[in-house]
Amino acid sequence: MGRMEALQENLWPAPYAGKPLNATVVVPGSKSLSNRYLILAALGSEPVRLVGLLRSRDTELMMEALRALGVRCEVDVETDTTVTVTPPADGHFHGNAKIYCGLAGTVMRFVPGLAMFADGPVDFDGDEQAYARPMKPVLDGLRQLGATIEYHGEEGRLPFTITPPAFDSAVRETPNVVSIDSSGSSQFISGLLLIGSRVPGGLELHHTGKKTPSLPHIRMTVADLKSAGVDAIADEDVHVWGVAPGTVQLPGQVTVEPDLSNAAPFLGAALIAGGTVRVPHWPETTTQPGGLLPGYLERMGAQVSFPEKNGIRYCEVTGGHAINGLGDFDLTAAGEIAPSLAAILAFADKPTNMIGIGHLRGHETNRLEALVNEITRIGGEARELPDGLKITPVSAGCLRPAVMETYADHRMATFAAMLGLRIKGIQVENIAATAKTLPNFVNMWNDMLS
Repeated sequence: MGRMEALQENLWPAPYAGKPLNATVVVPGSKSLSNRYLILAALGSEPVRLVGLLRSRDTELMMEALRALGVRCEVDVETDTTVTVTPPADGHFHGNAKIYCGLAGTVMRFVPGLAMFADGPVDFDGDEQAYARPMKPVLDGLRQLGATIEYHGEEGRLPFTITPPAFDSAVRETPNVVSIDSSGSSQFISGLLLIGSRVPGGLELHHTGKKTPSLPHIRMTVADLKSAGVDAIADEDVHVWGVAPGTVQLPGQVTVEPDLSNAAPFLGAALIAGGTVRVPHWPETTTQPGGLLPGYLERMGAQVSFPEKNGIRYCEVTGGHAINGLGDFDLTAAGEIAPSLAAILAFADKPTNMIGIGHLRGHETNRLEALVNEITRIGGEARELPDGLKITPVSAGCLRPAVMETYADHRMATFAAMLGLRIKGIQVENIAATAKTLPNFVNMWNDMLS
């Protein structure tokens, strides 16, 4: 089969809305919380039952990585989203293991820390596209804690081998001071904080960069550590975090919140197509960056409310009027929802400069470049800024259908689906990329429209 035939066979026709929406969409569990809870459960000594865990490629890769290290991850066959995690009996992870990270940032940046407590070297590899994702800050941090890192390709990237240190059995009176530049991703800081209490003496982590991307994700990590009984503190003004030495143990049962960032394509659809979309089980307070989404949509012109029905709290978004361009729009705190917001802002009434998201160049793909490519492909106007993206809307008649690339990136795939709501004839290559965090995306999208 030739490339053109293979491409055509792999195209998904993005549904055109044609009328206002009226839908309730149940969003699966948070990927960020799911993979943090899996790591923390593995670091404990007693089994933990995780309820509402996201079942997607990223969480499957995380569970397979933990299994390779000797952790039992047992899926409840009745619920499928309940997983019991049992750490190794002796508290040591298995060395001489091979970890496959796929394209999952939380796997490639969180699991290396567990290798510090293995009884031998651990090899890490991933998808070819993952070789472009930066890893050096977290690995430099592990090296400062005594690990040996052997790179098998480009320095600071996959693939590599970690040989754990021989920790001194003597009690250490002062914390290990580690300094890294985490400007490229908050996951570098989170990956080190998650293991800080297991390191003799604990950890004092200094971020040397000027900006801290996705600070809410670091706050999420600190909150999750505290829920596992870890003494963790943050001084965000000077970019310093501390984790005291001690045991890690989540409660016997933990329920995972819905993924609020994955709600963005569905709630954002109400602005593009008009009508109302609601997502149940919306938390009153959350550490997820996606918790900022309702406020952003309101600024764009949506009506947002949080009704309660039968004890369930909903986020309800209604659109149908003009979409407001936002001028300078600082997305530092929630860059992961930038592709969904970009799809909405392509139909806005004035330009928007989405800033504070330069780190998106190091995500699953260079998302800024990809967004410019795909907005341009449909006849829109966008260009990269040093720290973000400028979207200048054009008249609706100038936007045209096209075959949209996804770059093996789940958020670029949902971005393309959102454009298809208002541009009839959009086709999306490799919609299966959504399986990274939304394995049932196509059915969920079709159900929303029906």
